[in-house]
Amino acid sequence: MSESLSQLLEPIAAWFRSLGTPEPIVHWGHPLMMGIVVIAMGSAVGLSGWRGRSLEDGEEKVKSLDGHAKVAPLMTLFIILGYTGGILSLVMQQQPILESPHFWTGSVVILLLVTNGAIAATGFGKNKPGLRSAHAYLGSAALCLMVLHAALGLKLGLSI
Repeated sequence: MSESLSQLLEPIAAWFRSLGTPEPIVHWGHPLMMGIVVIAMGSAVGLSGWRGRSLEDGEEKVKSLDGHAKVAPLMTLFIILGYTGGILSLVMQQQPILESPHFWTGSVVILLLVTNGAIAATGFGKNKPGLRSAHAYLGSAALCLMVLHAALGLKLGLSI
């Protein structure tokens, strides 16, 4: 399956290769950009979400939750775009895709983030405390998994 996915993406990878992008950018561009997204946006999303959850009602709570609601979807979008960029980077470097634990942790992160977005989009099931708690803990799990994902990505990057 990994081979057929690589073959499917090869024309796109070939086009990117034809641009003459230097090898260090092809090799380390994805981790650098995703590191920025995860550290800057991930920490902002996590902190603002938990801060808003823990504060008593008031202006600061509203401000924190509003910031969380604005940044979290953008972070998710950038992570999904980075995921596709990481896959294309592997294809450009003629590396297998589905064999890496880094691929699988990234896939689970996206699943968690999309699930969390769906929970939020429903208004937490009309403001059910259980769904609010599930949202908080799924989001935290996604952020923690991103740390493992980064370590696996560094290991992968150093091995190729």
